[in-house]
Amino acid sequence: MRKNNPKSIALICLLLSGMVTLPGQILAEKGKPKADPPNIIVIFADDLGYGDLGVFGHPSNQTPHLDRMAFEGQKWTNFYVAAPVCTPSRAGLLTGRLPIRSGMSSDKRRVLFPDSNGGLPQSEITIARALKESGYQTAAVGKWHLGHQSPYLPTDHGFDSYFGIPYSNDMDKVEKTDHFTLAETERYQAYNVPLLRDKEEVERPADQRTITKRYTEEVVGKIQNMKDKGPFFIYLAHSLPHIPLFRSEAFKDASIGGIYGDVIEEIDWSVGQILETLRQEGIAENTLVVFTSDNGPWHTFKTHGGTAGLLRGAKGGTFEGGMREPTIFWWPGKIKPAVVADMGTTMDLLPTFCALSGTSLPEDRVYDGYDISPLLMGTGNGERETVFYYRGQQVYAVRLGDYKAHFITQLEYGNPTAHPVTNPAVPLENGPTVLEEPLLYNVNIDPGERFNIASDHPEVIAAIREVLARHKAGIVPVENQLEK
Repeated sequence: MRKNNPKSIALICLLLSGMVTLPGQILAEKGKPKADPPNIIVIFADDLGYGDLGVFGHPSNQTPHLDRMAFEGQKWTNFYVAAPVCTPSRAGLLTGRLPIRSGMSSDKRRVLFPDSNGGLPQSEITIARALKESGYQTAAVGKWHLGHQSPYLPTDHGFDSYFGIPYSNDMDKVEKTDHFTLAETERYQAYNVPLLRDKEEVERPADQRTITKRYTEEVVGKIQNMKDKGPFFIYLAHSLPHIPLFRSEAFKDASIGGIYGDVIEEIDWSVGQILETLRQEGIAENTLVVFTSDNGPWHTFKTHGGTAGLLRGAKGGTFEGGMREPTIFWWPGKIKPAVVADMGTTMDLLPTFCALSGTSLPEDRVYDGYDISPLLMGTGNGERETVFYYRGQQVYAVRLGDYKAHFITQLEYGNPTAHPVTNPAVPLENGPTVLEEPLLYNVNIDPGERFNIASDHPEVIAAIREVLARHKAGIVPVENQLEK
């Protein structure tokens, strides 16, 4: 585990000499059988900001269970998602591949909608499908957003069961009233979203006031039912704190942070229920739990959205606040408690889970994730030195070691970033602006991306351009699923 900043200039020299391998150049390796493969649970929040948890610096939101999870496990401070919006981000997590490789990103329709006809292709291998090859039981609970009809539903992609809302909780809106008013009155009937059990619609509109509670009960029940039948993988994707906000009666006005704080504290309660169930069932020491979010906070909705803390930007954009997420790994007795500053991404989860379970990955495709189990187990260092910041089908920025270069800038959903632009040379327009001179930040020294240092480091810009050119050369066009 890195305790000091990487020597990025040395890294750049190695990269230019061909001695550093980039993600996307690695094909799958054969797994090795494991005598006692771990249970795995991924908890994925929706629109949770980097600064929304107590352990990540929020002064009002009380998150004791997530705080304890971080103190007992590992808090990762440089962990990224595959995209700054829902659909492509989820595709990246479940496949270990950038969404552009599966057709799950678009410049025209950034996510899937109820009238979309596409979804995650059957040719893709999800975490669930991969782990089933090693005898895992699998369950998906919560928001899916990778296709709301067959052959794109969770049970079409390796999950034995599914319970949840198949897309965003603000879709199928049937009232013209604005989101703020609806959230304050908690009129769930204003959103005609379905609740599915496997492929069957069991409730419409879903009563979102109890959705976090019901998701939690579903996961607890799955743990209790599956614990004696072999290893299991559970993917819990919360529908919240995506707008509109809802909370159970027990959490109404429980927080000093308003309705958003109530929602965060109920999610924290949910995490506590799951971890306590693992302890009570005696399987905590054989269960890896990961908590993170799909993208940054939705600043359009002001106090009904979250905060990226000291990071600049928000949901929909490629500044750090849009794609760097609060992330915690927990595995009692197996991983050493630490604060990890190495870079990681949600795309690293699939190869990591496969390595931990002895699962072989197909050798016919490119993966953009790395096996980070050596970092988790304290047996080695991380391999990742690059992050590509996609907005739709375009790379807007690239991080290489300490440095991040922006080649295209754009406002998040047409809204100003939370932090003011300190350098007047930085253009931020409603549409994409291709920069003649890239912006450059050292995001370890300056995580808020306030001070452009491009003129001081032309060699870094040159190296990152080379990284980007090599990456683009490896992208093969596929059918776009979001534009069907």
